[in-house]
Parts: sequence; structure tokens; C-alpha cells
Amino acid sequence: MGNRFLLGAAFALATVAASNSAQAQDYPTRQITAIIPFAAGSASDVVSRIMFDRMSRSMGQPIVVENRPGAGGNTGTADAAKAAPDGYTILGSGSGPMAANVTLYKHLDYDPQKDFETISPFAAFTIVVAVTAKLPVNSLQELIDYAKAHPGELNYGSVGIGSSQHLAGEFFSQLTGTKLTHIPYKNIGQYQPDLMAGVVQLGFQWYPNVSSAIQAKGAKALAVAGLNRLDALPDTPTTKEAGLPDYVVSGWFALMVPKGTPAPIVAKLNDEVKAALADPDVRARFQQQGAETDYLPQDQSAQFIAGEIAKYRDVITKAGVPQIE
Repeated sequence: MGNRFLLGAAFALATVAASNSAQAQDYPTRQITAIIPFAAGSASDVVSRIMFDRMSRSMGQPIVVENRPGAGGNTGTADAAKAAPDGYTILGSGSGPMAANVTLYKHLDYDPQKDFETISPFAAFTIVVAVTAKLPVNSLQELIDYAKAHPGELNYGSVGIGSSQHLAGEFFSQLTGTKLTHIPYKNIGQYQPDLMAGVVQLGFQWYPNVSSAIQAKGAKALAVAGLNRLDALPDTPTTKEAGLPDYVVSGWFALMVPKGTPAPIVAKLNDEVKAALADPDVRARFQQQGAETDYLPQDQSAQFIAGEIAKYRDVITKAGVPQIE
């Protein structure tokens, strides 16, 4: 009886393993839905679509993007956590929902580490310090001087509380001894018109979120908070060149799937991300958007998320950002 039970259990496990293997070998056989928890046209949306287009052509199935913004990226991320773990719902989420919000919000309807498998980070965005053209400053030092002379009068927009753009503003205030007012946007699409109109004066933004305003001469890029200048802004100095070397900030975006997705499918998606990001056309289009490609093997991706959660916990605590109910 015992032996028959063990043999039966072994047979059942082998059947499940074979089924998962076959499922992954054939995957994908139909359309994949990609949830982006931010608005259409946002920086994360733009680069995600570039990568998904390349992955779709490689995998032979369409990847259809659904934008589900809200609550700093929490709404769409929570929706993805509840999806069937079969590889047909994937999530492009960022440093806000997957790291900062763990500390920032008192309650989340998901756990980044327990509810998701991290495929790989795929984009890193250097922060661009931009100001409305209506503000009488033309350099980073002039901005700092102006902010000190007008404490609390300057405001800056972001995609939401706890986003990398918000925390980049907090970090800038701490580093320069200035007092700025944060304006979280529910729809980042309204931010650029407001920046050009002078309704909001500043941005510590990913490049796509300010590119139209800069190109239309309605905003000025004062510095990029990375180690190197951006290809998209070759004439804009780094913060080190502009006299603020300690101000180095970036955000990231990563591909996730619901926990329980078969390991062969997770591995296949990781391979597809790697191949897409190795494509020179994808890399060039990322750079045009002020982003760098960013890939990790799947076994290192979970460690990456854990490290980012700890990093943002430290930043938020030091900034004294109050928790959100």
C-alpha cells in the first residue's frame, strides 16, 4: 500500500512536471496582456512598449499593454498580483510600487516579494532636473540660489507620492538645504502642460516626462543626475559638472509575473528580455528616451528587489516622509 502510494505520488509529480515543461515549450500560444500601472505616454509606458514590441516579434504573439494607473502604481500592480500565474499576464512595474511603497504605504494589496516572480529589471532612468522656461534660472546653482531665496514657493511634480521623482525631489531638498513643495499627479500627462505654463515650476523627472516641454522650449533641462550625460540631452551637464556631485539619482522599471508562474515560463521570459535588450535598435530607442537598458539573470533579480526595498526604506525614513493610509 505504502509503495503504491509513493509510486502514485511520484507519477503525479512527474505528470505535473511534464505538463509544465510542455506548457513552457509551447508558450506563448495566444495573446499576452502586459499591465503598466502608470498612465499611457509616461516614461515607463514608452520604454515598456519598445521592449514589448521586440519581445512580441520574437515570441510570435501580440503583447497588449493595459495602462492601469492609480495610487502611485499600486492599483495596477495589485491587479497583476491577482492574475492567473500562467505567463499570459505580465507586469511592468517600477521602483515606486515594487520598492518604495512597501515603506511608504501602511497597507498594500500585494507583497512585491511574496506575490511576484521578478523576471528582470529592464530600464534605468536617470533623473533630469528641469524647470519651466518662465523661471529666471539657467543653471543648477542658480536654481539652488533661487530656491533658498524663495523657501516653499517652488513646487515640483511627480507621478505620485513615493515615486522615484518624488524622492529625488526630497533628496535634492536635503542635499541643498532648500524647501520645495511636492505636487503628486494622478495623470502625469497633465504635468508637461503645467510645467510649460509655470503652474508647476520644477521637475526631478525621467526624460520622457519632460521631453516635449523641453523640445517646445517651454522648459529647460539644468542637469542630469547620472554619472554620464544623456544621449537625448548632450548639452545638459551632469550634476557633478554642475557643482552638485553627490546628487546622483535614478529610477528603474522591471518585468514581473504572478508568483506560481511555471519556472520554465519564467526562464523563457528572462531569455526574451535579455534578447530584446541586446538588440541595438532597442538600446538606441531607450537612449532616445533618456533610459539605459538594465538586465539581470533571473536568480539575481529577486535579490535586486530585496535590496531596493531596503534602500528606499532608508531614503524614506531619513526624509521623514509620512506614511500613507
